[in-house]
Amino acid sequence: MNILLTNDDGIYAEGIRALYDSLKKNGEVTVVAPDSERSAVGHAITLSDPLRVKSVNRNGKFFGYSTTGTPADCVKLAIRAIMKKRPDLVVSGINLGPNVGYSVLYSGTVSGATKGAILGIPSFAISLATFTNPDFSFAAEFARKLARLIVHHKGLPHGTLLNVNVPAVPKKRIKGVRIVKQSERAIEERFDKREDPRKRTYYWLTGEVIKSDRKTEADIETIRNNYISISPIRCDMTDYSFMDKLKLWKF
Repeated sequence: MNILLTNDDGIYAEGIRALYDSLKKNGEVTVVAPDSERSAVGHAITLSDPLRVKSVNRNGKFFGYSTTGTPADCVKLAIRAIMKKRPDLVVSGINLGPNVGYSVLYSGTVSGATKGAILGIPSFAISLATFTNPDFSFAAEFARKLARLIVHHKGLPHGTLLNVNVPAVPKKRIKGVRIVKQSERAIEERFDKREDPRKRTYYWLTGEVIKSDRKTEADIETIRNNYISISPIRCDMTDYSFMDKLKLWKF
């Protein structure tokens, strides 16, 4: 198995190292990842600047290639220019923090996998649902199992990727895996108004998830109940159910 690995937390993140150590048991792994954190860049690509690439060592050994680009840049650059052989699988992660609900639109992690799907390669993004004291070991183990399953089932539908979220609890507390929809999670966003030492005003985005009483089988509720959530996501965002109604409008 020939695997391309990327992320949005940067090539020096612990999540990508754990994923690399696990996936290399499945086959050959090539790492192409941003040189620093690129969280919440979505599917942005670099057009006006060159993409610079450097070889990166970790613990004294060659680990992969860092780039000045976004996760989507990394995947495209790896496949079109760096790798000698087209990968069988693209894996993005392990992200620090969940990627659920509408956050998949912003996520650089999900977009790394999306670029793989667009290029016709089976792809998945994987995230650990915590921002503090992460233990990536079980998520990395599950990623290796999922990679084998994808190859066993001869890939995924063209243009479809898997968004995986792993609860941040010990392995023995994981109840299982559920295939669920993306939640309609909303965030109440706020801007903290602050002042720097030179008396200049700046704003810092903050906010919190709006809790819902709805009991739905969706990603955020699933990981809260200690199940791994897997949501198949399509690159085609067309609302087919509304197309016929829209055609009746008098333009």
